[in-house]
Amino acid sequence: MLANFLNKTKPINFIGLLIFFFLCFSFSVFFTIFYDGFTLDKLLKSGILLLLFLGVFFFYNFILSKNKLTFDNSYAYFIFTLLTVCILPELTNYKSLLLTIIYFLFLRKTYSLRSSKKVIQKLFDSGLWLGVLFIFEPFSILFLLLIFTGTYLHQKITIHTILTPIIAFITPIFLYFTYFFWVDKTQEFNELFSFKSNFDFQVYEAPKYYWFIISIFIFSLFSVIFKSIATIAISNTFRRSWYLLIINLLTVILFLILLPVKNGSELLYVLFPVSVVIANGIELIDKKKMKDLILYIFLVGCIFLSFFL
Repeated sequence: MLANFLNKTKPINFIGLLIFFFLCFSFSVFFTIFYDGFTLDKLLKSGILLLLFLGVFFFYNFILSKNKLTFDNSYAYFIFTLLTVCILPELTNYKSLLLTIIYFLFLRKTYSLRSSKKVIQKLFDSGLWLGVLFIFEPFSILFLLLIFTGTYLHQKITIHTILTPIIAFITPIFLYFTYFFWVDKTQEFNELFSFKSNFDFQVYEAPKYYWFIISIFIFSLFSVIFKSIATIAISNTFRRSWYLLIINLLTVILFLILLPVKNGSELLYVLFPVSVVIANGIELIDKKKMKDLILYIFLVGCIFLSFFL
């Protein structure tokens, strides 16, 4: 049943999943915000959070559909929605959602390198968004690897394609430095380059995170193996995008390991590559009953992790 519903990309799928998310948002976030009593400020905060979530979903769906990272179905969007619901209580802050939107704007330009139109402009935009992200989270400099990998896979490595994203990346950082230089607080700017890591993963030892991480790891591993076997002999644009997606996944994992603050909200970064990778794995399954079984496992697991752990 689920497989038939999600087998095509239709507006009803998008609307249905948004309604599902809104219901989970209401039960989880609204309950948390209003637990200590209703106030107008709490209502305003919940409304802004919901708008930011809609922005996250919009850009996710835009990247997915414009760059044809899956077939014409809603598996990836379904999985992304469920995984987001699993960590919903940890996402009730503006910073996490705003940084995710900036991250998606960066990915939007990076994955669009599959097209040869306005390559330099795309490289500049991707570098610019990454520069903004770097100001808030310095370890995001790792994502420069995605820009150069995307350029290598889809376009040509030239002096222009190398320098353009670097100059764009430096531009917001230079403006940021100019501000601190003007107010004579350059020491605060220098802290951007301290790169203080934190290898304390105690937060992930909680049962909820343990099962969440183990589940997406197993499904992602099998999907990467079998989809790579299926695409390695095919020379087309998707194969190159698939390689970029795997590099994206590995880079995000390293990024999460190095992050100085780990509270669960950072897992939102990994949900884009994970959901797309798993969706590609599901597409390989011929039997609809098996697809239904996996999709229902995700649905039941999401509800269990969200409300019982």
